[in-house]
Amino acid sequence: MDIARPYLLFLGDARDALAAKTGLGVVDWRRDWVVGQLRLPGCNADAKLPDMSVAEGAAAGAKTLVVGVVNAGGVLPDHWVSEIVAALDAGLDVAAGLHTKLGSVPAIAEAAARNGRKLHDVRHSSERFATGKGDKRPGKRLLTVGTDCSVGKKYTALALETGMREAGFDADFKATGQTGVLISGRGVAIDAVVADFISGAVEWISPAADESHWDLIEGQGSLFHPSFAGVSLGLLHGAQPDAFVVCHEPTRTTMRGVNTALPTIGDVIHMTIALGRLTNPAIRCVGVAVNTEKLSEDDARAELARIETLYKLPATDPVRFGVGPIVEEVKRRFG
Repeated sequence: MDIARPYLLFLGDARDALAAKTGLGVVDWRRDWVVGQLRLPGCNADAKLPDMSVAEGAAAGAKTLVVGVVNAGGVLPDHWVSEIVAALDAGLDVAAGLHTKLGSVPAIAEAAARNGRKLHDVRHSSERFATGKGDKRPGKRLLTVGTDCSVGKKYTALALETGMREAGFDADFKATGQTGVLISGRGVAIDAVVADFISGAVEWISPAADESHWDLIEGQGSLFHPSFAGVSLGLLHGAQPDAFVVCHEPTRTTMRGVNTALPTIGDVIHMTIALGRLTNPAIRCVGVAVNTEKLSEDDARAELARIETLYKLPATDPVRFGVGPIVEEVKRRFG
């Protein structure tokens, strides 16, 4: 996809920051690509950008309206349609990472056609994937996994890309979700791939490479989440990771969107190794990435120390404290 920049970020009426994680992720990693945000009444997310209307965004030079909101089921609410149509009428393209295709909404399809604008459905790939084979392929791979969804798997993989490159590694981030695709300009939204082809799609994302090269593969969902475990398992088998990092949010008691109790970090380590051995018998955990945003700095450091003592692994908050300890662990274990 060739998505024209800069972006006007549409946050709709997102109920909280996590609901707007696509848009906030783009801003965190590609701030220079975004001119402003468009929010509807009742929006509880804020990317700390200038608030703009469609007309103001177009006047500021925006080329694409990027829908930065995710919701259960990836649907496009009816009350968003008028803003998307207005963007197309103002000469902007539109990009969205929803399961609902933009062109499936008649008013949007008609507006795109009459204005000669592009509709980018980031979640839907035109690539045809084979089924996964599980054959060992050259190169090294690290996968981020989670105790829940929305705990920092994408941010950890992106931070590791930066940290490992600074440490002299040949490393690339591999996107498996719509936000990652918008940030990196490549990848596949794995949760939109037909189930039989998930592991094959990940093999396509992370093909054979030089033995010293690391692919840092963005995780999705959680093996323990009743809604998303199927995607997480296919991703694990296709990634064939040599190493994995567990991502965790310590203040949660139940998994996001369901009443299922949150697994422990240890549960995730043991399950990931047990299931991951199918395609890589040498899989191992190299660290824990903890989202400490809701903790004070003292409490955050205490929680990281507790985790390190309990699991004998480096633990850090990639955003707050950096990924240095995990990079050092990768270097120690893999050279």
